[in-house]
Amino acid sequence: MKLLVVGASYRTAPVATLERLAVSPSGLDRTLGRLVAQPYVSEAVLVSTCNRVEVYAAVSGFHGGLGDICAVLAEQAGCQPAALANHLYVHYDAAAVDHVFRVAAGLDSMVIGEAQILGQLRDAYHWASAADTAGRLLHELMQQALRVGKRAHSETGIDRAGQSVVTAALGLAAGHLDDDLTGRPALIVGAGAMGSLGVATLSRLGAGPLTVTNRSTDRAVRLAESYGAGARPMAELADTLGTVDIVVAATASPEPVLTREVVAAAAADRAAGRGPLVLLDLAVPRDVGPGVAELPGVEVIDIDRMAALLADGPVAADAAAVERIVAGEVESFLSWLRGADVAPTVAALRGRADDVVTAELRRLAQRRPDLSDDQRAEVARTVHRVVQRLLHQPTVRVRQLAAEPGGDQYTALLRELFDLQVPQTSPVDTVPDITPPTGGER
Repeated sequence: MKLLVVGASYRTAPVATLERLAVSPSGLDRTLGRLVAQPYVSEAVLVSTCNRVEVYAAVSGFHGGLGDICAVLAEQAGCQPAALANHLYVHYDAAAVDHVFRVAAGLDSMVIGEAQILGQLRDAYHWASAADTAGRLLHELMQQALRVGKRAHSETGIDRAGQSVVTAALGLAAGHLDDDLTGRPALIVGAGAMGSLGVATLSRLGAGPLTVTNRSTDRAVRLAESYGAGARPMAELADTLGTVDIVVAATASPEPVLTREVVAAAAADRAAGRGPLVLLDLAVPRDVGPGVAELPGVEVIDIDRMAALLADGPVAADAAAVERIVAGEVESFLSWLRGADVAPTVAALRGRADDVVTAELRRLAQRRPDLSDDQRAEVARTVHRVVQRLLHQPTVRVRQLAAEPGGDQYTALLRELFDLQVPQTSPVDTVPDITPPTGGER
């Protein structure tokens, strides 16, 4: 099995494309099932966040696995695979490991070092485990990726190099509100992970009073009580909008909840001199509807704008330290992977030796029927002992060599020398021409 990553992120795809690719929690089981039902895909983990939709897979062939995954993603997006070509990135084997570890460490996030992605990866891994779509290879990959992410945050100051997306977005919002959020009334729409982060960050920055609204009123109340905020039902959204200066929208709604009509009415009701109504749309699909950004007195900060404004942000020295951690961990994982790859060959070699010994002992029994049971048993023990001693050093050495760069050559040579029949990669099939975009994710 080989590792393959296929995905799209804020780097390579507009929000509209990410919206079509996004998989809701209710659809995760079905999509994971569709992935592992494909001929070349045996394991799959699906990461679907505001900023990325990625499939981590164990595949039996590169082209076949790529075609299978692209077919499922295209089905999710409601388009042909070729239509996704310019928005997808593809990483294989070593590059796949490097990418996953960089994602876990926060190096690939819109805001370098944000820790939220680590929780999202953990959730994706747990979901795949519960759906039984993560096997030995992806279990090892995801466990190591989570460990790399923890190392990045515990051993470096990467948290200083980049705040959460919510914190960065609120920093942009402050620029429209006299650079001060203190005492600014705010509304949080959505009580999920991003909504919770929004309440916590606004509270820390001194904004208030804070109000939480959510389709499930109970969840809104629980979240609000944790921060001394108020809660209102979603049915009162329009009335609440007219009383706040900042809105953090982060729901999982498939349709915009802040439509042009609702926001226009709220903006018209605002008292003169309060400044603009700032809407932070951190949801995928988007919570802010078309045309809202064109309304007078309204400022919209969405994922697209965040990407444009933060793309050239400074990367602290701590990020370089995380890069070094990732590089070392990637090499360690590849060493383990190379060692795991040689195991079937070593097993095949020992199996071949056992077959030869068994055949020779059977022939001896036919040619020397006069031997007693004890004599035959002693001969068998002796022959097995000789064979095991002869194989011990070569098999130990080939495992050591296989763990080094280029070690797969020794495994291939062992198979060739002893004509070992070890299951190989499935034949390449015909798939759409999907090429990773130049300058995309590393």
